Amino acid sequence: MGKTSVAAEIHEQLSVAGVRHCLIEGDNLDQAYPAPWEHKLAERNLAAMWGNYRRLGYRRLVYTNTASVRVIDELSAAMGDDPRVTAVLLTAGDTTAAERLARREIGTALRRHVERSALAARELDEVVADWVHRVPTDGRTVTEIAAEVIGLAGWPAP
Repeated sequence: MGKTSVAAEIHEQLSVAGVRHCLIEGDNLDQAYPAPWEHKLAERNLAAMWGNYRRLGYRRLVYTNTASVRVIDELSAAMGDDPRVTAVLLTAGDTTAAERLARREIGTALRRHVERSALAARELDEVVADWVHRVPTDGRTVTEIAAEVIGLAGWPAP
């Protein structure tokens, strides 16, 4: 299961349990060409969206992003309210990752995505802080993974 599927399941489990929360897909906050990363657009958009949710009384945020575990401090600062962060890195073996990508990608892009995915997974595991939770996804259902992440956050169990 990928981050988007797990986030959707977390959202569903929390909703069924009546736990007030919001979900922001971080990959969409600065998805543009040419890439606007140098302008900190993701952080600015997160600050705006979180501010809107906070004004409506939300205090729990499920935030997904491909490499957000590399910039936790920057994202937390953008939120502006000293959030308690439970960072999670979903992991999968190369075979599992390749199988998942094959269901999503087609044509010549598949090989490039598989190679990039394997490289990124190894790099993230090496550079991400030890306090970031690693949650293996191989051979598990999205329901199990989401329940584990909810537990790690210390939120009410579904």
